[in-house]
Amino acid sequence: MAALVLLPIAGAAQAAGDCTARLKSARAMQAERDGYTVAFAPRPAPLATGRHFALDIAVCPPAGGGAPRNLQVDADMPAHKHGMNYRASVTMRGAGLYRAEGLMLHMPGRWRFLFDLQLHDRTLQLAHEVEVP
Repeated sequence: MAALVLLPIAGAAQAAGDCTARLKSARAMQAERDGYTVAFAPRPAPLATGRHFALDIAVCPPAGGGAPRNLQVDADMPAHKHGMNYRASVTMRGAGLYRAEGLMLHMPGRWRFLFDLQLHDRTLQLAHEVEVP
């Protein structure tokens, strides 16, 4: 039986700061969980209520961790118990780089970005909260 060899993806073992630096944005934010880092930057920046925007995203798995098979992006307002009125579409732009488009935060307040990474054996959700004027 042939052995299965898994090769690391370029940048897979990058530190969280390196993951954020991949976006080349002074407004980059990040979420971390179980060794995975998701760095993201809004386009255009800064975030504003009632304006469509995109997110440039870098996903950096931990050393020995695999790249996600899929990435989904959403946002909600935990205090109000509702989400966005729009559904983001996500496209891959290169090794570990993605763009989510079609987002809009329709009211001011505390929003939580949710990143669902579909891994080989599970879905891992990372979250980051922001205050939107």
